[in-house]
Amino acid sequence: MHYYRVTIAYKGTRYFGWQAQAIDTSLEAKPTVEGTLLKVLKKIADHQPCTISGASRTDAGVHAQGQIAKLILPIPIKPAHLLLGLNTALPPDIRILDCVPSTKAYQPTKTGISKEYHYYFSTTAVENVAINDIAVNLPFDCADPEVLALLKRACQLFVGHHDFYSFSSRDKGIATSFRNIFYCDIEQANFSPLADKLFYLKVVGDGFLKYMVRYMMGALIDLAGGRITLADINRYLHQHQAQKLSPRAYAKGLHLINIEEAPC
Repeated sequence: MHYYRVTIAYKGTRYFGWQAQAIDTSLEAKPTVEGTLLKVLKKIADHQPCTISGASRTDAGVHAQGQIAKLILPIPIKPAHLLLGLNTALPPDIRILDCVPSTKAYQPTKTGISKEYHYYFSTTAVENVAINDIAVNLPFDCADPEVLALLKRACQLFVGHHDFYSFSSRDKGIATSFRNIFYCDIEQANFSPLADKLFYLKVVGDGFLKYMVRYMMGALIDLAGGRITLADINRYLHQHQAQKLSPRAYAKGLHLINIEEAPC
């Protein structure tokens, strides 16, 4: 078998998450990023069995600029040729950014030491149609120094080693709901001249629970709207709560930006 490590970018708008929903991807009721990639990979490999193992399972509607995956093919292909072949055959909302040789021992689900997520949101009076599939329009103004200062104070509450049980969806498969957040802040985005008043929540941590960033963002939205307080967020970080503090934010604003791996 032949092994490759790839970095993948995708717009998740029309996909039902990363993870394939069927062993035979032709039977998927809804398209997934992994399933779409696997279909193309099998065509390149003359319809022989292939395997994909992703480092992170993003949810339906979530985007990525730095997803990492291991590809296993039954035939040898030069990495540059495989990258070109995949990008030629894949739909325009999925792109392979990098492709290098890998090994049988490499496991992308175990090599990551940190992940970086951004949650993009605009605060214009009217939703910007140029970015409304990758950012959420919110009814508050981060240009207001008081609002921005409040949100930044809340972000600092998340930094450190905390139990995010109350900021995640229940998952019996995890050993602990404690996670380390290395960085959390609100920043202004400037990547597009078409987007005015575009901001993002930047979060870097050693791992994330299901819907964790979206529940964190949901709390910030309610904080800016005056529906909860800083004390409420702090209390939910220190006590398990049966009810959620806030609804989780919409998926379309969330982007997996980068996965840092331990040196080989």
